[in-house]
Amino acid sequence: MIQLVSFSKAFGGRVLLDNVSWQIDDRERVGLSGPNGAGKTTLLKMLAGLEEPDAGSVVKPAGLTVGYLPQDGLDHSGRTLIEEAGLAFKPLLDMRDEIGVLEERLAEDTHSDAAHGEMLARYSDLQESFRRLEGYSIDLKITTVLRGLGFGPEDLHKRTETFSGGWQMRIALAKLLLSRPGLLLLDEPTNHLDLEARNWLEEYLAEYPHAVILVSHDRFFLDAVVTRITEIGLRRLTDYTGNYSDYLREREARMERLRQMKRDQDDEVERMQAFINRFRYQATKAAQVQSRIKMLDKIVPIEIPPERKRVHFTFPACAKSGRMVLELKNIRKAYDGKAVLDGVTVHIERGDRIALIGPNGAGKSTMMRMLSGVEPPDAGTRTEGHQVIVQYFAQDEAARLDPTRTVYQTLAGDAPIQMVPHIRNILGGFLFSGDDVEKYVRVLSGGERTRLAVARMLLRPSNTLLLDEPTNHLDLDSKDVLLDALEDFGGTLVFVSHDRYFVDKLATKVIEIGGGQALMYPGNYEEFLWSRKQREDRLPASGSRLPPASGCRLPAPATAPAPGSRLPASGTAPAPGSRRPASGTAPASGSRRAASGTAPASGSRLPASGVLPVGTGGPTLTPGAGSRKPAAGTAPDAGSRKPGEAEGRKPDYEDRKRQEAEARKERKARELRRKRVEELEARIAEREAEIKQIEAQMSAAGFYDNHETAKPVIDRHQALMWEVGDLMGQWEAVQETSGKSEG
Repeated sequence: MIQLVSFSKAFGGRVLLDNVSWQIDDRERVGLSGPNGAGKTTLLKMLAGLEEPDAGSVVKPAGLTVGYLPQDGLDHSGRTLIEEAGLAFKPLLDMRDEIGVLEERLAEDTHSDAAHGEMLARYSDLQESFRRLEGYSIDLKITTVLRGLGFGPEDLHKRTETFSGGWQMRIALAKLLLSRPGLLLLDEPTNHLDLEARNWLEEYLAEYPHAVILVSHDRFFLDAVVTRITEIGLRRLTDYTGNYSDYLREREARMERLRQMKRDQDDEVERMQAFINRFRYQATKAAQVQSRIKMLDKIVPIEIPPERKRVHFTFPACAKSGRMVLELKNIRKAYDGKAVLDGVTVHIERGDRIALIGPNGAGKSTMMRMLSGVEPPDAGTRTEGHQVIVQYFAQDEAARLDPTRTVYQTLAGDAPIQMVPHIRNILGGFLFSGDDVEKYVRVLSGGERTRLAVARMLLRPSNTLLLDEPTNHLDLDSKDVLLDALEDFGGTLVFVSHDRYFVDKLATKVIEIGGGQALMYPGNYEEFLWSRKQREDRLPASGSRLPPASGCRLPAPATAPAPGSRLPASGTAPAPGSRRPASGTAPASGSRRAASGTAPASGSRLPASGVLPVGTGGPTLTPGAGSRKPAAGTAPDAGSRKPGEAEGRKPDYEDRKRQEAEARKERKARELRRKRVEELEARIAEREAEIKQIEAQMSAAGFYDNHETAKPVIDRHQALMWEVGDLMGQWEAVQETSGKSEG
C-alpha cells in the first residue's frame, strides 16, 4: 500500500493539491484524469521521488521499487538494443557472470579442499537463486517484450543511438516493463506506439502483478487497463471505481448532484441574506439576525469544477466532388531498394471514411503523400476526380506554421470570412484562451503547435481531408472537438491515427498496410479486428494458403459483425430459423467486447467476404450481401458467377453498380428486420417481467380471499399472456422471413 498523507503542492500562487490524503493498493491500476495543467505529471514525479511536496509525505513499504516513464526526453547510446534492454536484469546478469567465473575456477585442480568446498557452496547458492528468480528465461523475456513493442529481429543488434525519438521511448518502456517495479508510473506511454503495440501493452498491463498509475489520452487503452480513475481538480483527488467509461458516467451524475446542492445552498444563503437585510435594524429581531449572520459565516461554499467547454461548428461551404475522388492504380514505391508499396490499387469514392492501419514504417504516411500528390509513385498512376479539393494534414504540419504570427493571426490569415467570428470559440476548444491567443507561434510547445495546426486545418474549405496522425499530442477534450467536427464533415475522409476510439468512431472502411500490400476491410476498427482474426484462424486450419479471390491477396472470413454490435459470446451464429432466447432475455445492445472467433448476428450489414481487396487489377469490388463462399478446396460452378462475369473476366461497371444497389437494398431490409426483432424482444421482455410480478402477487397467501380485488389482477394476467403469445408469433414470423432471405 502506498499512501499520500496531508499532501500539498503549489507553483507560485497556484495550488495544485491542498492537504490531500490518498492511497493505492497492490495490483491496482489507476488512471489519472484532469485538464492540462491540473498536476497529473507533477503527481507522478512526486511519487517517483523526482520532486518534493510542499507539505505532507509519501508512505511506501520498505524495499518498494518505483519505475517512472516520462513523456519524452530519454536517449540511449553506447550499446545494442538487446544489451540495453538486458540492463533491466543487471543483478541477474551479474549473478550469471559470477556463476561462469566459479565454473572456470572449479575446473582447476589448484584449490585446497576447504576453498573448493566454499566455492561449491557459493556456486550452489547462486544456481538456486538464479533458478528461483527465473534467470534462465531472461533472453525469452527480453525478446518477448521488444517484439510486443514493435521491434523486429533485425533491430536487436542495432546500436541504440541509431533509433529515433519515438523508438527511444519504446526502449525506455521495454526496460521499465522488464524490471517489473513494485510501483509502475507511466506518463502517456501510448504517445509513440502504433495500434499493434498498444494492443500488446494493454494485455501486458492487465496482467501486471503490481500497482500501476498512468496518464493516457487513449480511451480504449484506459478502458482496457485501469480499475480506477482518480480525477485531479479543485486542489483535491477524487476517486471513481471502474474504467474510463464508468468514470464519465459517474462523474456526470456526481456533477449533477453537486450542481443541485450548490443551487440549494445559494437559495438558502439568499433567504438568510434577505432576512438579515430586512430586519437588521429592528430591535425585536436582533437576536434572529445575529443568529443568521453567524450561520452565514459558518457556511462553506460548495465548489463546482468548471464545465469542460465543448465547441461545435460547421465546416466552411465547399463544392461537392464527383463520385470518384481518388484512385491509385498499380502503384509502387521503394526507398533504398526496399519496396514499401508494391502493385497496390486503391479506389476512393465520395463519402468514404477510410482509416489506414499498420505498424510504424509499413507505408501509411507514404500512401498519404501519394494520395495527396505531394510525392509521386515510382510506378503506377494517381487519378483525381472531378472538382476534388484536397486538404492534407501531414505529420510535420505543426513545423510548417509561420513562427512570426500570433496564434490568432495564424487562424485569421487562412480563414474564410464567414468563419472569422468563430475563431475564438475554436481556439478555446483547443485550449487557447485569454492571452494565449496573442502568443507567437515560435514560443509554443510541440503539443500547442499541433493543436493550432489542427484548428487551422478545420477552418479551410475542402471536400476531401487527408489526415496523417492528427491526434498526436491532443488531450481528450481536444480530440473530442476534432472528432465532433469530423463526424459532421460531409466530404471524403482518409486518415491515419493510433487512437482506437477515434478510428472506431469515424471509420467506415479500414485499409491494412503491410508487406508492400494493402487489404481493405469494410466496417470500423472493431469489425476489422474480428475479420482479420477470422482470416488468420482459417489459414492454419486448411493446412495451406487458400486460393486468393480476384484482385485480392488473401481470402476473407465467411462473415463479419454487424455495425455497432459487439459479437455474442457463443462461438457459432444462430441458425436463420432459430427460436427466440429464453423468456425475459434479450441480447445486450451495449456490450463492447467480442469473444475470439465469434460469429455475428444475422443482421450484419457487411458483405459476406468481410474483406474488400485493395490489390492489383482495378477498383475494389464489394460482393453482394447474399453471396456465399464455396467450401474450401472447391471451385464455384458456372451458375454461381455474377451476371455478366464470364470465365477469367471481371464484371463491368454496370454489373458492379447493379450488384452494389442490390446489396444496399438487402442490407437496408436486414437492418429493418433487425430493428423490428429488437423492438419485439424488448416488448416481450417488458410483458414477461410484468407477468412475473403478477404471478408473485397471485401466489401470495390470501390472494383469492377477496374476489373483487383478485379479479382485475387475474384479468390483467390473462390479457398479458395473450399479448405475449401474439408478440411471439410476430417475432417468429420476422425470424422466418430473415431465414428465407438469407437462405
